[in-house]
Amino acid sequence: MEILRPQLIRIDGRIYRKNLIQEKTYQHEEDDEDFYQGFMECSEEPCDTYGVVQTQQGFRCTVKAPSLLYKHIVGKRGDTRKKLEVETKTSISIPKPGQDGEIVITGQHRSGVISARTRIDVLLLTFRRKQPSTHFLSFFLNEVEVQERFLKFQEEVLEKCSMDDGVDSTIFQNPKKLHLTIGMLVLLSEQEIQQTCEMLQQCKEDFIDGISGGKPLEVEMSGIEYMNDDPGMVDVLYAKVHMKDGSNRLQELVDRVLERFQASGLIVKDWNSVKLHATVMNTLFRKDPNAEGRYNLYTADGKYIFKERESFDGRNILKQFENFYFGTLKLNSLHISQRFTVDSFGNYASCGHVDFS
Repeated sequence: MEILRPQLIRIDGRIYRKNLIQEKTYQHEEDDEDFYQGFMECSEEPCDTYGVVQTQQGFRCTVKAPSLLYKHIVGKRGDTRKKLEVETKTSISIPKPGQDGEIVITGQHRSGVISARTRIDVLLLTFRRKQPSTHFLSFFLNEVEVQERFLKFQEEVLEKCSMDDGVDSTIFQNPKKLHLTIGMLVLLSEQEIQQTCEMLQQCKEDFIDGISGGKPLEVEMSGIEYMNDDPGMVDVLYAKVHMKDGSNRLQELVDRVLERFQASGLIVKDWNSVKLHATVMNTLFRKDPNAEGRYNLYTADGKYIFKERESFDGRNILKQFENFYFGTLKLNSLHISQRFTVDSFGNYASCGHVDFS
């Protein structure tokens, strides 16, 4: 990354730059205190949005955060909190592990409290980015017609292309789990799930109803494409999804939802647009039928896992099934789906949704 173009972090509508000169690469939880040493350099002028209040003892500010992230503010042996307190001349109270509550910052000077709050916010965001995704925004694509056509696709591919390297029945998607992903979410508490539900409802009121006209969006799944650069070594093959009337309404809708959730910090990946696709073949399924594509990179406790992939030769499949028709669907609801779960229909369990009609 260029020194003159440092990485930027957005928090509550404000933008901070990371200090690239002193920053150290985060490797393990034990290195939290090393990471903190010069982890960022930012503007610390007064910020009214922090809600700093004056008390008889000085100034006070609270920070809401999932209890799972408290340990990153405390640091190994409490070193991170101690450094924050010394450098900002504040006192920072953090709930005990496993207990819900608020981080409370107190100090004699308002600027010090604001500085501590700013640094805590950046730490929270940084370590949130390292958590495995827990949920995702999605459309279900598992209508009966599409499932039947998908099984037909699988049958014909195995009949005509099973002799191609790496092609076998284990790498096909479960037809009950066909879906279109808008973005991955890291929701670490029931409060954050509720916040996501409320934001999705606000999206419906602000623009979803206007784009959809209060009616389901009629789309087609038709044609296949691959993710990587070499059709002879494919890891993910997907079906393309587009509006049946040829309009751009679905793309507009999902891009605006993505933008809203990125601005809130609930989706932390910096993508400008959603790729409309439904995974139909994935080499991760070969060893783990419950794997979840390129997002399945971390265990539940946040440890990175390496999944060896055996790519497949997709050239014949792409040639013979380039325009395969999977069917027409009516997208009438947008869901907050939970990873590693299954509902009574065999799809991902939904923690909340909004309907278009």
